[in-house]
Amino acid sequence: MQVQTQTMKLLSKLTAALLTATFLAAPFAAFAADASKDKADNKKTDKSKYPLKTCVVSDEKLDSMGEHYVFTYEGKEVQLCCKSCKKDFDKNPKKFVKKLNDAEKKANKNKKTY
Repeated sequence: MQVQTQTMKLLSKLTAALLTATFLAAPFAAFAADASKDKADNKKTDKSKYPLKTCVVSDEKLDSMGEHYVFTYEGKEVQLCCKSCKKDFDKNPKKFVKKLNDAEKKANKNKKTY
């Protein structure tokens, strides 16, 4: 009988600790979910403003190699299909920036206002 009482007390303490931890962790989990949603929304917006759907270096689709690599070169956002393309970009950045500028001009030309 005494063993059952000790077991019940132990289970009671464990249950209380588990419930307390759950209630304390819930706001953090909700915050993390909101943050990841915001990040996804920002990524979606950034892609929609970017004039290309392909890497300026390899012409592969962005995200075809996993998550694409984004950086700023001389104030201009550049998106590559992967981080390894950055090495090739750095060898001749003017070539790839020209390609990006041409794509922006073409995109702006297609956005004629009526």
